[in-house]
Formats: sequence, C-alpha cells, structure tokens
Amino acid sequence: MARKKKTEVDIAAQQQAREAAEVAAEFQKGITTLRDLIAPASLEFKSGYFMMGTRWCRTLYAYGYPRTIYTGWLSSIINLDEVIDVSMFIYPVDSQVVMNNLRKKVTQLEASMSVNAEHGKVRDPGLEAAYQDAEELRDKLQIGAEKFFRFGLYFTLYGESQDELDYVTHKVETVLGQQMVLTKVASSQQEQGLNSIVPQFSDQLQIRRNMDTGAVSTSFPFTSADLTQDNGILYGVNMHNNGLVIFDRFSLENANMAVFAKSGAGKSFTVKLEALRSMMMGADILIIDPENEYQKLSDAVGGAYIHLSLNSDTRINPFDLPQVVDSDDGESADALRANLVTLHGLLRQMLGTSQVAADGSMVSILSPGEEADLDQALIDTYARVGITSDPLTHNSPPPVMADLYDTLLHMSGNGPELAQRLRQYTTGTFAGIFSQQSNVEINNHMVVFNIRDLEDELRPVAMYIVLSHIWNKVRTDKRKRMLIVDEAWQLMKYPDSANFMFSLAKRARKYYLGLTTVTQDVEDFMNSQMGRAIVANSSMQILLKQSPSAIDVLGQVFKLTEEELKRLANFPVGQGLFFAGQNHVLIQIIASQTEQDLITTNPAQTQ
Repeated sequence: MARKKKTEVDIAAQQQAREAAEVAAEFQKGITTLRDLIAPASLEFKSGYFMMGTRWCRTLYAYGYPRTIYTGWLSSIINLDEVIDVSMFIYPVDSQVVMNNLRKKVTQLEASMSVNAEHGKVRDPGLEAAYQDAEELRDKLQIGAEKFFRFGLYFTLYGESQDELDYVTHKVETVLGQQMVLTKVASSQQEQGLNSIVPQFSDQLQIRRNMDTGAVSTSFPFTSADLTQDNGILYGVNMHNNGLVIFDRFSLENANMAVFAKSGAGKSFTVKLEALRSMMMGADILIIDPENEYQKLSDAVGGAYIHLSLNSDTRINPFDLPQVVDSDDGESADALRANLVTLHGLLRQMLGTSQVAADGSMVSILSPGEEADLDQALIDTYARVGITSDPLTHNSPPPVMADLYDTLLHMSGNGPELAQRLRQYTTGTFAGIFSQQSNVEINNHMVVFNIRDLEDELRPVAMYIVLSHIWNKVRTDKRKRMLIVDEAWQLMKYPDSANFMFSLAKRARKYYLGLTTVTQDVEDFMNSQMGRAIVANSSMQILLKQSPSAIDVLGQVFKLTEEELKRLANFPVGQGLFFAGQNHVLIQIIASQTEQDLITTNPAQTQ
C-alpha cells in the first residue's frame, strides 16, 4: 500500500515538472532573444553573391601569394573606407611531417635539374628558385627557427546595390592584385563563405596555403605606422601603439610642414614646441608672428624679437640683394633679376587697384603700360646706385623706396601717376618702415618678426617684405633653418604673395630650409590654387581639431577615411593626425611642465 502511494506521488511530480517545462517553453517563445536581435531579416544565397536582408554581399578567398611579401601588407585592406569582414585561419603543422615532404620535394627538384642538365636544356629559373626556397626552409625547420602552418584568408564584402558591390569587389581585387595576392569569388559556396567569416571558428571553405612563421606574421592586420627614428625630435605619442613619434623632418623629400587647426585647438602650441626642440638640435628658427604669441618663447631662449610698426625704429629695405657667394649655379647672376620679379609682386600689391577675383581672392591690378613703366623704373633705380646684372656690383648699397619714387616722378608715361600712389610709403602715412636702409640682422638662433601692431592695410605688404628679406638671408648663408609663417591665410588672399609663398615651398629644400605654414582659415587656404600647391609640396602635415565646414575640404585633400573625418571634428586639444611622407598616425602632443610654461597661450595658465 505504501509503495502504491509513493508511485502516485512520483507520477504527479513528473507531471508538474512537464507542465512547468511546457509553460517555460511557451514563455520563451514570446521573448526576443539575442539571436533574434543580431540575425538578419532574411538570407538568400546565389552563385556569386548572397543577400543579407536588403544588403548585397560577396565572399572572396585568397589562393595565390607572391614569393616574398612585406610586413603589414594586409593593412591596405583594413584601412580601406569600405565595410569588409576579414577572416584568417592558421593551422599548425607538425615539423617532422613537413621535413619528410620537403625531403621528397628536394629530391624531385634535384632530379629534374639533373635531367635538364644531361639533355643540355637551358636552366629553369623556376626550378632553381623552388629548390633554394625548399632548402632554406629545411634549414630553418631543422634548427627550430621556423614553424610551418596552413593559412586560409577570406573576405566578405558589402554593398547597398549590385553595382556598389561590384565596385567594392574590383577595389579590393585591385589593391590585393598590386601586391600579387590573387583572389577568387567563392562561386556556389557563398553559404560556406559566410559561415567561414562569422566568428564561430568554422572553416568551411578550406582554401589554404602552406606558409612558414615569417610569412604568416606578415599577414597580421593590426599594424600601425611606426614613426620612431634614431634622429629627430619628439612630437608626441602614437596613440595607435603608445610608441614615441620621434622624427626628423629634414629626412624627407623636403622639410616643409603644414599645420591646420581651428582656433584654440593647439596649433600654436604644437608649432612652438617643435621650434623649441628643433632649436635644441641645432636648427635656426625664423618666425613671422602676427599675434604676438612668440615673444615669451623668444625671450626665454635669448632670441631676437623684432617689432615692426610705424612707430618702431626697425627698418627693412625691400631693395636688398642676397650676397650669393656660389656663382657656379648662376645664382649670383640671377640675383638682381630674381629680386626685380619679387619687387614687381610687392609693388603690384602696394600700387595696384584692388579687385575681387572669381574665387573670392583679392587681386591687385596694374595696366600693361604701368607694368612696363614700373619694370623700367626698377632697373633704372638700381642702375643709378651702380647695381647692374654684373654680380660684382651687387655689393654696393642698394637703393631705397625714395629712389624709386624719384625715378618714377621724372619718367614720362605712367611714371608720375605711379609715383603719387607710392608717396604714402615714402613721405606719407606708411613712410619709414620700408623706405630706408635695413637695420635688421638675422644672426640669432631664433628671430621673431612681430607684425601685430601694423595696420591691416599694411600687414600683407609687411609679411611679403619680411619673407623676401628672410629669403635673401637664407640664400646668402646656407644652414639648417625653419621658417614659421603663422596665419598664412593672410598671404594666400593675394595672388602675388601666394605665388611667392609657393616659390619658397618649392625652393626651400635647396637652401636647407623647412617652411612651416600655420593657418586656422582652412577653407580660404585650400580654396586657393597656390594653397593646395603649398600643401602638396609639404612632406609633413599636422591636422588638429577642425571646424565642421573645413572637414570635407581636408577629407578630399588628404584622402581621409570616414573614421578619421569623425575624429577630426572631435579631437580634444593636443590630439590630431600626424602625416609624414606616406605614413600617418594618431598623435597626442606632449610637453614637459617647463615647456608648457614657456609656450602656452592659454590665459588661465599664463597668470
């Protein structure tokens, strides 16, 4: 009787458990699971592609590789501005098995080469290369320097339409084909290709290639540019790998650099930090300072601070000629002619009629007759003080603006009218600063030209004259120098000064000069044809935080990815993109506390 009751209790308990399980199962059917959230709405597989919901997808596999391949070759695919899934399968192989197979392969290759030699056939380079590779691999496997693996590499590409998918496919195949990596579409195996790509470690395609340790290691995709050199200065920390960005800009094709950033993003801080550290490494620093930001730094290092204003005693004569001592390259003979061209651009800016061009830039225009008279007046002005095209006459004291005024005044044609326009620079409002003999000497390791207190109308003229004066000194005495032009957009507004800047950028390398252009008005700078040319002639660029309106322009010029464009608008102060030649990294600008105190322009930190 007791056993019967116990059996009935067990049956009832089992019944309750079944009912509870059924209720739980029904409840789970009404719950959205994680699988429901990540699964596509539908999957439809075709021969050469598959549809994941409304997206077109295609899986490729790599089947051919070159004999040698460089480290990081896959990074070109990783950094493409496309949605790509990459899957790699690496299978270790027992070294003894490989050794046995290699022994048989070497025997076959030796036999083939012997047969060819006996029959007098021309040697086969392919056989010899295969024999050498096999023997080299045997040696490394024998001493344990290498291991052997089987390597599978698959890609799944995505597009919003079939045309877009075909475009992405062609793009990927082209990038890989340039490196002699051959790929194919997984025809009639798109489902197996998808299963091989998703993160479930299921290699259903099983397209593999034998590789040793060195070959497999080159395929590691998460590589970043390493900009650490034995020589150079510290720019900051590489945020990709926490390495130090130590670089010598003079090791590139040219030492020019362009710095773009919105106000307050840290561009002046970055440039001053580079100048300070470059000076410690033996470079002379020349700076055009439009906002009085470099005086503290100049005073701290014992530099020369040249204050340009109508009330100062500083004088710069635009008629100065460079004292070029190397006559083998024709520089001496062309010094006068080159300065005449520079003076033409300057005087066109001073005397011409200002007009707004189609691109929004300011254009100063002289009529053809005025240009011809001005040219003759300049030649006559130099001749009156004994300076001709003969280099031996170039050591004579140069003329000044008043001499040109006197020459124009006594000329026929347009001369007297041009003289009246020039009078404001000789005896009028702007007299003094650029109408007398120079009393400026660039003989210090740091020289700062401050033009903040010049009138807005005179500032572009001053920047032009200062650049011309610096250029003459650079040509006279070749040594390692950096020229920093802050707020360079002010020069790019005028075609003549923009052309002069471009000429500096092209020729600076010859005179061991590195030109640094710094600007916050990116659109005006980049919309200028000369502005883009200057950037193209700058082997280094630093992009800090940008205004939204400038991001698209920079994205087109520097071919930035979508992720880089997003970062560019949200960089904190002191972070940016650092370009050096073909490499670019995400950088954090760092400074010691002493450097911070010397170069900061933050009012809260300077008190």
